[in-house]
Amino acid sequence: MRPRAWSALALLGFGSGLPLILTDSTLKAWLKDAHVDLATIGFFALVQLPYNLKFLWAPFLDRFELPFLGRRRGWLFFTQALLAVLLAGMAFRDPSGHLSLVAGLALGIAFVSASQDTVTDAWRTEFLPTHQQAMGTAVHVTAYRIGILAAGALALVLADRAGWRVAYLAMAALMLLSLLGTLLADEPGDVKPPRSLTEAVVEPFRAFLTRRGAWAALAFIVLYKVGDQLASSLTVPYFMETGYSKSAIGLMTKGVGLAALIAGGFISGWWMEKWPLKRGLIVCGIFQIGSTLSLLLPAFLGPKLSVLGLSLALENLGYGMGVTVYMTLIMRLCDRSYTATQFALLTSLAALSRSLLASPAGEVAKHTGWPVFFLICAVIALPGLLMLTRYDRWGVPEELSSGSEAPGAPAGP
Repeated sequence: MRPRAWSALALLGFGSGLPLILTDSTLKAWLKDAHVDLATIGFFALVQLPYNLKFLWAPFLDRFELPFLGRRRGWLFFTQALLAVLLAGMAFRDPSGHLSLVAGLALGIAFVSASQDTVTDAWRTEFLPTHQQAMGTAVHVTAYRIGILAAGALALVLADRAGWRVAYLAMAALMLLSLLGTLLADEPGDVKPPRSLTEAVVEPFRAFLTRRGAWAALAFIVLYKVGDQLASSLTVPYFMETGYSKSAIGLMTKGVGLAALIAGGFISGWWMEKWPLKRGLIVCGIFQIGSTLSLLLPAFLGPKLSVLGLSLALENLGYGMGVTVYMTLIMRLCDRSYTATQFALLTSLAALSRSLLASPAGEVAKHTGWPVFFLICAVIALPGLLMLTRYDRWGVPEELSSGSEAPGAPAGP
């Protein structure tokens, strides 16, 4: 692909990451500043529900097309512009006097943001040549993380120095960058939408579940990353109990951890330009298990800053490698006639399983101790890895030769 296509991919990834934290931790910091009751702040976690339920309206995005820019780019432009407007609207509301309105705006932002994510995932799946799906995923995830960092660290700095109105107006302005990504992007070609809304709702399920190896593929999606996701859900409390300060954890996570995660994604993407997907899943799965075990280093070597940096670097390296091949598999499993719906379904399934399994993690760690807990996390990653012995029976489409294009995907601008 040409530079213009990579630029579009990065800007769309940035636009997907930006709104997430603005309705979560950054918003909660604003609520705390506005002296909102802590119990009420806790209920704002429900604002994130649209990200888990986006498969419910994904068929609508697959079926219908706005009268400009094409099916995927039209919805992208609309959701991105609406997000900028909603963020600007939130900037002019004070939670201390308009809490219900702020909650409504936050829920609206989450709904539109989840819709944008659904269309972005569909566009990426349909547009990227098969041999560049992994590298494209690495670019998307990197830009997504930068968006999260801007909505977290940058927004907090702006709020501290100039107030929350300035912070949210700045985020609304940054959201406009994603519109540039949409204008730079090409509309995926030769992908026919469903002929009716009924087809858009029913066929994604039927088409997937009647394919060879569908249930095994679904089980793998649930199991492949469960070990490192379970481990990462409690890393901050673990590091704090080990003796590290909150400042040290925050600085190392945003610095060494983020750099390692990005590096892991690009290493995996580079490998996948040369390797078949099965090999990538095996190698990155082994790295994931090793990265989980690296969290044991502080428990045995003590609270040294260098040990924290090494542990976070290895943990995030493995996580970044794993998420790249994992998302590439999901892209390959999607039927291009129903990309938005199937991608949303598969990622929602992964998110639901992660939430359900992570919820008792604290109780397990409390009763077993940290070393045993992380060993358990490494062991429960093994079933997913072992399932790859039957990968050839799942009906995952074969990779095209390097330089070939995925069906329906243009060569790029």
